[in-house]
Amino acid sequence: MDERNIVPQGFRFAGVACGIKPSGLPDLALVVAESPIVAAGVYTQNLVHAASIDWNRAITPTDSLRAIVINSGNANACTGARGVADNAEMASRVAGGLSAHLSERVTREQVLVLSTGVIGQHLPMDRVRQGIDQCLGCLEPSGAGFAAASRAILTTDHGPKTAVMRHESGFSIAAMCKGAGMIGPNMATMLGIITTDFPLAPDVADATLRQAVNRSFNRISVEGHTSTNDAVLLLAPRAKTGPDREQLANFQAELNRLCIDLAQRIPTDGEGAQHLIHIRIQGARDEADAERMARAIALSNLVKTAVAGGDPNWGRIVSAAGYCGAQFSVAETSLRLNGIEVFREGQPTDFDRKQASLSIKQNRLTEILLTVGKGAGSTEHWTSDLTVEYVKLNAEYTT
Repeated sequence: MDERNIVPQGFRFAGVACGIKPSGLPDLALVVAESPIVAAGVYTQNLVHAASIDWNRAITPTDSLRAIVINSGNANACTGARGVADNAEMASRVAGGLSAHLSERVTREQVLVLSTGVIGQHLPMDRVRQGIDQCLGCLEPSGAGFAAASRAILTTDHGPKTAVMRHESGFSIAAMCKGAGMIGPNMATMLGIITTDFPLAPDVADATLRQAVNRSFNRISVEGHTSTNDAVLLLAPRAKTGPDREQLANFQAELNRLCIDLAQRIPTDGEGAQHLIHIRIQGARDEADAERMARAIALSNLVKTAVAGGDPNWGRIVSAAGYCGAQFSVAETSLRLNGIEVFREGQPTDFDRKQASLSIKQNRLTEILLTVGKGAGSTEHWTSDLTVEYVKLNAEYTT
């Protein structure tokens, strides 16, 4: 496949290092649309949030977006009036630069802003300005530009998280995300940028993004701490006519699949993580009860530390489901760990604890399947284990 075809046509990307991060790693990215496009966004539910969140909420959904500017290494959250002004300046500088490059007027209201990093520090705007100008000068409609941007949005991630697909009907989707810590099971749990050449109207883009997010990024956690800066954005060309139902269904299915793929990579890359934990609930009274149980198990430090140590201590899992507020019968409850039945219809089984322990220790993925009856409610959730490395990293994060 030609490099230009790795990402959807109509977009240009750039990523540079401009000195926001003390490490000198890439820390500023730009995604530019070659013509006005549709943008939809889903944002953090945290009442304490960055200036970028208010800015983006006021703009999306829209059908006239031209760019997204992203900085990493600094969240620009809890930074008061100066933070609001700095956020607006980032959008204005991108708009001004694009106006000059494209020889057409671009306004700051056509530019979204994403920031990620340490909370409570002012942006070094001299470096941010330099980074924006650098990005404007090296935009590429290629996989290389996409890769550079995907590296520039990272913080404690071990590496870029990207996914690209081309459907047999002709449309493409390319997405990048970041996230490894401060991940809680409320949207959006990270930063994500999804680009596609599938035409959408603003309301349709908003609905399709929300469905995909609810099935993916809303079902992951690392430590249950919802960030101040979480956002996922979907960018698409304007639709000239209403969508064909079959084509839209194909797009929704691929968007869901791609988002689930990326969502799983976040807890897999959780700070200090050694295991990805996949929790499935079935037989619940309804989906809401299934969600309550899955999230309680995913957020239990006792469950997470047991997995870290390879301890098949199944009582922690069952008891977490019991205190979450969901209604179910213990007598109808069974539990499997990596396919090993450890609890059946309210009774412990005579399972091989050594075998169960080895199955956890020797595999990156730990599968938890909790069946609580014969109801229609089911869900799945992904989280990471809790290790000494996680505690050390977060104990020393800013010092």
